[in-house]
Amino acid sequence: MKTKKSWLKNELPSFLLLVLGVFAVRSSFADHYYVPSGSMEYTLMAGDRVLVSKFSYGLRVPFTSIELIEGKPVSRGDVVIFDSPHDGTRLIKRIVGIGGDSVSLRDGHLYIDGQPLASDFDSVETIGMHVAPLNLRDGGGPDIESLVIPDGMLLAIGDHRGNSLDGRYFGLVPESAVYGKALGIYRRRDEGFVWRPL
Repeated sequence: MKTKKSWLKNELPSFLLLVLGVFAVRSSFADHYYVPSGSMEYTLMAGDRVLVSKFSYGLRVPFTSIELIEGKPVSRGDVVIFDSPHDGTRLIKRIVGIGGDSVSLRDGHLYIDGQPLASDFDSVETIGMHVAPLNLRDGGGPDIESLVIPDGMLLAIGDHRGNSLDGRYFGLVPESAVYGKALGIYRRRDEGFVWRPL
């Protein structure tokens, strides 16, 4: 009995601080995300586990949305984590349009300011600094025609264009609503631990 009381008195505060520290790190610095569906195929597959940087776009006070340090703006092509404006579900999608862009999507293929992101309707698009292998086996989903993105807003679309509940359905996402940037896949269901940067 004395040993248990002694542990509670001496070690419990340190243990609680450690647990609080782990949650603070997850809240402000890094976290992971489990990919629940195939909406981002072929970049991400259902069951993938992804490492997420929560300070790529700025440093926030743990457990809040208060920004301490402003980070880089979200870039076209980034794969990001945010809550759906429609129902609050946490989603992972690719940012295909940022403030000032005029975005069109025809048969699953993107055009930014009138320029195609794939050559000759290839199934791979170059979006900013990122290469996006598309899944078009279910078609391209709804088209978009010359949507101009306002400053501070983002258009998020899945790489599996015909099977993605994305910005074509729920609209634009405020840049401030982005939780973090997906850095890479660290576990794939059929392969185990891997590292595939995004």
